[in-house]
Amino acid sequence: MPHLPVIVVGGGQAGLATSWLLRREQIDHVVLEAGTAAHEWADTRWDTFTLVTPNWHCRLPGYAYEGPDPDGFMTRDEVVAWLAGYVASFDPPLREHTRVTALRQRAEGGFELETVCDGIAETWTADQVVVATGGYHLPIVPPWAAGLDDAVTQLHSAQYRNPEQLPEGAVLVVGSGQSGAQIAEDLHLAGRAVHLAVGDAPRVARFHRGRDCMTWLAEMGLYDTPVHQYPGGVAAREKTNHYVTGRDGGRDIDLRQFALEGMRLYGLVDGGRGSQLAFRPTLRAALDHADAVYTSINRDIDRWLAAQGIDAPPAEEYRPVWEPEEEPLSLDLAEAGISTVIWAIGYRPDYRFVEVGVFDGGGRPTHSRGVSGVAGLYFLGLPWLHTWGSGRFHGIARDAEHLVERIVEQRAALRRPHIGAALLAGELSA
Repeated sequence: MPHLPVIVVGGGQAGLATSWLLRREQIDHVVLEAGTAAHEWADTRWDTFTLVTPNWHCRLPGYAYEGPDPDGFMTRDEVVAWLAGYVASFDPPLREHTRVTALRQRAEGGFELETVCDGIAETWTADQVVVATGGYHLPIVPPWAAGLDDAVTQLHSAQYRNPEQLPEGAVLVVGSGQSGAQIAEDLHLAGRAVHLAVGDAPRVARFHRGRDCMTWLAEMGLYDTPVHQYPGGVAAREKTNHYVTGRDGGRDIDLRQFALEGMRLYGLVDGGRGSQLAFRPTLRAALDHADAVYTSINRDIDRWLAAQGIDAPPAEEYRPVWEPEEEPLSLDLAEAGISTVIWAIGYRPDYRFVEVGVFDGGGRPTHSRGVSGVAGLYFLGLPWLHTWGSGRFHGIARDAEHLVERIVEQRAALRRPHIGAALLAGELSA
């Protein structure tokens, strides 16, 4: 039974960042990855995918984007290559194709992990464990979707690759977050007839006052502000990301403009059966809300520029180019010639393998900046783990640094008998 001071579960960017820092601290460890390192970037992104954050945001411990276009947006394949370069840069102790099927506390202290690799089961033990499997695990598809007409192809956004993979006919995209809005755009630009069920996601300008909005926001400190300092506190973790695109050098996504060009827009889907779908009358409110957030962010930037005395090009005020004449409440898929429905309504967390009581009623880990209530158990790579930047390249290094500091402290405590005994007894937390 192999034993290590630290085991990292997950070989994506969060797990790799942790490994780099553990190696710097000369802490023996292993990274257990169910697939291959950072495989989800290739496995769950469509062909024309690009980052929505500028390339200069891409930085991990000991490694940063050094390409020719820091203000550009890497494509899916460029991100995959960049992460492969990270792995090659320090050769982490990585065990690929090794799925963790159970993680438990040991009575004598530390943790036990059961794994499967090529059908062979193995048990590992560790003093401390970092769960770095991210926050997007199970694609969400509404249960009633099984009752839709069998003639309609259904897939989740994680399965979408390009318009050519879909059968001929119109496409309904459900959800207007980052994935839904960009997939709808991809299909629209390819000349497909697109119907889009619009959710409550906000939007953001790609550029404002001469620079990328996300560069301004970074300089304003928005990506460094702890979650508890935002209005609503930790409730910010449930917010949907703003839709925008890095495609073709970056631009706004304006659903009103798409509607002007022929895309059919609807409110929230309210159920369906056979070829019939029902919608809530929320379209106008959703468009207005997205635009209000867009304008609010621009005004925040304007105020900050004025306060800093920064001279920048004048602002351009957004004016809506289209308004819905009515709120469509129903849709006959067959009558509209819709052959495909793409569900872009997110993911549910799946930590069933973690058999430790550190979760809330929704199955999400409870933690303080990634440190759980069980000594030696940590979570990394979650959206809003500590800041807005936590779920993206921009903030992972800082979050990983914090957790590795806690790991080092825990190791030191375990070497002091009176503190180690208290930790094992659950009387102290990390």
